[in-house]
Amino acid sequence: MRRRYTITLLFTALSLFLCFYHYLGFDPKNMMLFSLSVPLWFLTLFVDIRAINLFFAYVLTVASWALIGYIADRMVQIRETKKAQ
Repeated sequence: MRRRYTITLLFTALSLFLCFYHYLGFDPKNMMLFSLSVPLWFLTLFVDIRAINLFFAYVLTVASWALIGYIADRMVQIRETKKAQ
């Protein structure tokens, strides 16, 4: 039996690390942030990169990875319940 929201917590922690890494200045050319932030892939299609508020980008990044993790956890939970039947 696995913990209920393991993947959600892992993805959220990794996205928080990514945002903190960028905030501290270790990603000066925004390569990691724009490569691993799903909402920024689409946001940069409509808005200039320099016009994006970074704290808004951080919130979107954490929220999107938490949502992706939650969806993955739900899929695992559904698979486990079908397997148990």
